[in-house]
Amino acid sequence: MPGPAAVLKFLRENVFAVLAGLVLLLVLGWAVAPTLFTARDPLVGVPAQKLRGPSAEHWFGTDNLGRDVYTRVVHAAELSLTATVFAVLIGLVCGTLIGLVAGAVGGVVDSVTMRVVDVLLSIPELLTSLALVTVLGFGTRNVAIAVGVALVARFARVMRTEVLRVRRAQYVEAALASGVRWPAVLVRHVLRNAYAPVAALAAVEFGVAVLAVSSLSFLGYGATPPTPEWGSLISEGRNYLATSWWMTTLPGLVIVAVVLSAQHLGRTLARDGDR
Repeated sequence: MPGPAAVLKFLRENVFAVLAGLVLLLVLGWAVAPTLFTARDPLVGVPAQKLRGPSAEHWFGTDNLGRDVYTRVVHAAELSLTATVFAVLIGLVCGTLIGLVAGAVGGVVDSVTMRVVDVLLSIPELLTSLALVTVLGFGTRNVAIAVGVALVARFARVMRTEVLRVRRAQYVEAALASGVRWPAVLVRHVLRNAYAPVAALAAVEFGVAVLAVSSLSFLGYGATPPTPEWGSLISEGRNYLATSWWMTTLPGLVIVAVVLSAQHLGRTLARDGDR
């Protein structure tokens, strides 16, 4: 167990990573238990208090219906983060399996799979998500599926690269020489030693998924109003941007903070994993 000196050294060397982790923990708390952070109802407003700026009573101001914007941002974290987590899981699981099979089998399977992955990587992920959600239809679940499918190619590429690297290791060859079957070697040795960069990528792609989910919600493909989502909150406030900037700016800053925190944490994990 590391002592106090080692912990302090880690905090000094990774202060921004620690701050990023705290931001993500706060937002996760919003999603899991929003009532601990605000007692107001996100769907009920007070018309007499509409379009009031940020204050001690309303930290993020109020919207055009008198609803507390901070409360709506907090409650919107549940749907936005749920869709983001499911999207990353879809990309992680499917991409890991595709990359694992392609790297392990090789030959024609690897060539065909990687050409398809290359085509998908050449298309912006948001554009792919938009095309898929147009086919699937409206709703947070369909948004999560569309964004998740768009993330598959990147995970597949990284996993395939790691499998090709690990499968040439001496301990893998020794396991095969000792009579262990290839599927068992693939799971026990190859996958076990190839997942670290993929896990770091998942943290980076979490930020990308937050941005994609919010963008699709902004375009109206997410939950039906008045249910709050981060993207739809910005969309609701765009007509009042000239006079009530807080309706779009403050929810937007929350999204920016989450995206930057996730990507910084992911890069820190990737850097530490390379050491």
